[in-house]
Amino acid sequence: MSVSSGDFVIVQAERRVARKVDDNWWMGQVVFCEGGARDPMVNTMFQVSDVDDGVIHWVNGDEVTHIVRSLDGLQLMA
Repeated sequence: MSVSSGDFVIVQAERRVARKVDDNWWMGQVVFCEGGARDPMVNTMFQVSDVDDGVIHWVNGDEVTHIVRSLDGLQLMA
């Protein structure tokens, strides 16, 4: 998957938080990309910071449905 640090992604997965959420997608910014066991150059796992609450989640590449490229290198995280 061609995701890199700084990109924004839409994740289609269940959220693991205490409050009940009606939908199962969320938007986050990629903090770190982890290569796969078979081919370290192919990113399969990502650390993604939720844009709503800042919580960092490990996300499997299969859960990413859309990628919004970071063109200027700006990041939301301080």
